[in-house]
Amino acid sequence: MHWWRFAVLIVIATVLQTSFLGVVWLGRPEIRPDLLLILLVFFAVNCKANDAVIASFAIGLAADLASPVSGFMGPKIISFGLFGTLLSDLNNVISIRRLPYQGVAIFIMGLATVLAAHLLAHLRGAAAPLNAGPELFWQPLLSALLGPFLCLPLAWWMHINKKKRRRGKWRF
Repeated sequence: MHWWRFAVLIVIATVLQTSFLGVVWLGRPEIRPDLLLILLVFFAVNCKANDAVIASFAIGLAADLASPVSGFMGPKIISFGLFGTLLSDLNNVISIRRLPYQGVAIFIMGLATVLAAHLLAHLRGAAAPLNAGPELFWQPLLSALLGPFLCLPLAWWMHINKKKRRRGKWRF
């Protein structure tokens, strides 16, 4: 995997998530797609297992920096890392390469990561109110609708699905 491209992509998605997307999307800052969630599913499905685990924890760190659940670091790092790893392992058993399946995976992962992050924040003792409508349903739904359309440009940017050419070697 091209890690410098990954780093640029995460920085751009985090900046868009925290600043621009909240103002433009439907006029309400709590109803917006989660770009980092889309990236989590994309890298968990399209990368090797080791790269997917590293990418999941890095995206979780960016998600905690972008929108801390309760004012401290950790819940989204753990939830994104755990569920990204599980999705990567599940992808080895069940293929999630088709775009509609990736949309369903984004929705399920959105529900799971939000619930896990709020559960971890609650276990820590922080008062993290769960706004059931926008954060638990609308954000994963909008992410699931937008995510499959972003997969092709993301694959192009990360140079995924490109076969390396061998010169001077015979293929049989």
